[in-house]
Amino acid sequence: MLLTALGVGLGVMLLLLASTAPTVRDAMQDRMGARSPVFLEEGEEAGGDALLASYELTGFRGTMVSGLLLEPLGDPEAAVRPPGIDRIPTAGELYVSPALRDLLRSEDGALLAERFDEASIVGVIGAEGLSGPHELHFYLGTDTLSKEPAPSAVSSFGEDRSNSGMDPVFVMLIVVIIVVLLLPIGVFVLTAVRFGGESRDRRLSALRLMGADNGMTRRIAAGESLVGALLGLLVGACLFLVARMFVGEVPLPYGGVSPADTVPAPLIAASIVVLVPACAVLVTLFALRKVAVSPLGVSREGTDRGRRLWWRLVLPAVGIAILAVLGGGSASAADEWAIVTGVLMTLTGFTLLLPWIVEVVVARLRGGPLSWQLATRRLQLNSGPAARTVSGITIAVAGAIALQMLFSAVDEADREATGQGPSQVQLVASSSVDSSAEGLAFARGIDGAEGVASSFSILRADLPLVGAEPDSSGRQERRSVVVADCAALDKLITFSSCADGDAFVAGADGDGDSFADRGDASVVRPGDRLDLDNAYPGTGVTDPRPWDVPRVEQAGTREFTVGETYEGLFVTPSAFPVEELSDIRSTVLITLDPRVPDAAEHVRNHIGIGDPGLTLHALSPDANSTEMAAVGDALRAAAIVTMAVIGASMVVSTIEQLRDRKRQLSVLVAFGTDRSTLGASVLWQTAIPVVIGLVIATGCGLGLGLLLLRMAGLPVTDWLSFVPLVGAGLAMVVLVTLASLPSLWQMMRPDGLRTE
Repeated sequence: MLLTALGVGLGVMLLLLASTAPTVRDAMQDRMGARSPVFLEEGEEAGGDALLASYELTGFRGTMVSGLLLEPLGDPEAAVRPPGIDRIPTAGELYVSPALRDLLRSEDGALLAERFDEASIVGVIGAEGLSGPHELHFYLGTDTLSKEPAPSAVSSFGEDRSNSGMDPVFVMLIVVIIVVLLLPIGVFVLTAVRFGGESRDRRLSALRLMGADNGMTRRIAAGESLVGALLGLLVGACLFLVARMFVGEVPLPYGGVSPADTVPAPLIAASIVVLVPACAVLVTLFALRKVAVSPLGVSREGTDRGRRLWWRLVLPAVGIAILAVLGGGSASAADEWAIVTGVLMTLTGFTLLLPWIVEVVVARLRGGPLSWQLATRRLQLNSGPAARTVSGITIAVAGAIALQMLFSAVDEADREATGQGPSQVQLVASSSVDSSAEGLAFARGIDGAEGVASSFSILRADLPLVGAEPDSSGRQERRSVVVADCAALDKLITFSSCADGDAFVAGADGDGDSFADRGDASVVRPGDRLDLDNAYPGTGVTDPRPWDVPRVEQAGTREFTVGETYEGLFVTPSAFPVEELSDIRSTVLITLDPRVPDAAEHVRNHIGIGDPGLTLHALSPDANSTEMAAVGDALRAAAIVTMAVIGASMVVSTIEQLRDRKRQLSVLVAFGTDRSTLGASVLWQTAIPVVIGLVIATGCGLGLGLLLLRMAGLPVTDWLSFVPLVGAGLAMVVLVTLASLPSLWQMMRPDGLRTE
């Protein structure tokens, strides 16, 4: 019963941890919403408590550092402030999160500290103003926001983020992750309630000898399982409270999880409390349905007939049918509950097939060394416990293979969607400038920064289209113009020849049709009139300074496109009156020097923090979206925990089976069987069902992955996803055997021959 309570407790602990996901997400969203600035609408008058704010994002060695630049419009004491700080920092003052404070004070963070230009830390942001305990976040006081052409004023903090949606394929990925990771835990809990089956049989025979009838023995067995499950709930709750204390130390996505947020959702927690004992009783009664308990022992009916196959095929067939119906690339319209049901039924069906396949395979095993014969004979006599033990790892590996196929495809699609493919350009810096000379000075400063191997610069501007009707929000339709010399243009577009004074239009669809051929409404055409008075906001044109688009030549875009879709009008300097523009941005495309350590960080330090007109972003081939990176981190962390629990369950189950065979092991040793032979038999007895389960998991996981990819409308990008997972399963066999050996040596002592 203690092993049952421990096994159920481990499963309940993980189920309770999983049940905290809704509350953790809600609490995080509430804090993120509470600190989100509410910007004034255009034309809305700022009150006395308003302040100017601008988002600031930077990176440090692959980790995002976020913050806000703040400048009060009036009295700083009266200005609205975000949660977690007691006042608005003045220019040069800095509030930081505890994690960012520790990083800045560390030896590794000295390079990051240079970026804040000796700003003094005057306070630490409270937990109510952070998404999690490990978030790197700051508030920097400045006096530069009021000097911007169109500063953004904030009337309050607190934005409703409850309706922020996610991409349907991304939602499907999360749903599949939850099902795949939790289903093995549920299987383990159901397996744990059947620990000690043989010792229970002996107790039931003793009860029959004392006069109990069949109904009473079944009720007693169900009561034992109920008590074990209730003890397991208690153990699981205690383990959950202990684990909850350490969740803040785990570096999870989005700044980690605070222990205060780790509270089980009431409805899910109540379901666990009710369903675990109920399932324990039902599983016990189901196991005893064909068991005849007599004073002389326990016999099972129908053992010669073997397990039936037909009903085991129903569940996976229905699950596959559900996922197949949802297929055809229409994941955006797929119902989440249908996905859950399909994946759940498919994986559960694979588990139901495992005992039948194990029984069929081991029945045909013959010969071999003595340890092999001991293992195969034991499995032939009763393969049920071994199959139940391996069912957890079978589901985990099958689900993980399908999940990895889906995650790899979504990850690849996400990376391709950003346009960030292989390129020599790693960073793009941009700044608002007043003239081409100022833009050239900005570019030269970047080119001379530490860590820069080479760079080239362009000028960019968005010009209103004269005569076009404003959209529903009142904004004027605009066209993108890139101004650069022929050498820089050659790195962005393809052309037959180029000379100063030329103009090009570039952009084509997947069939190679030009803008003019496909009738794109956003393309620039000769004769179009663009307004050089392009300062934002573009609500109508009051005093236009029109410029006529000259004759242009068709050009092609280069594949690398530096992370953006550079399509539109490309002109050389003498073909465009740059100095007459009201709003210009100088953009520098940077190639880093691989010989300089932390080259990207040195460039970021050169750009600095505090100027809202300056931006810098990285173009890495592996630069995924924040959401995808977070899902990947969470998936790996949860998979490690799940595999660890499955390994622990296999150890507990193996020890329980050895304990039930304590007398037989002692007899074998007494007759001269080597301990090494018995140890090898334990290895084979664990390895045979695991190998069979891994073969099933590989085939089923690949099939399920194909169904999910078909449903998401994505191609297969990782056919070898099963290799590391199968390797982990085989390694688990060795670890389980090693962990079981001390118990095996203890049970082979001569006192195991003692009987009553």
